Amino acid sequence: MPLVLTSGSKGKYSAKSVSAIVTKARFKTKIKKKIIPHTLRHSFATHLLENGTDFRYIQNLLSHSSVKTTELYTQVAVNNFILIKNPLDL
Repeated sequence: MPLVLTSGSKGKYSAKSVSAIVTKARFKTKIKKKIIPHTLRHSFATHLLENGTDFRYIQNLLSHSSVKTTELYTQVAVNNFILIKNPLDL
């Protein structure tokens, strides 16, 4: 049975509600590792970056006012930087 999410009366979830949803999903899927809502946010941003999404779009999607905050995700997605070819080396 899929996990169905419904929003609160104002269309936004409280931090407590999101945490409860993530915890419930974790137990339903029998994931042993601790997962918090930020884990999903971080995974989302990292996957976007690894799939070539423009950095500025990710910054906007995460509502980061500073690019420095978004740059934290580049530390995780370094495997794609290896694939970048220097045009001078061709």
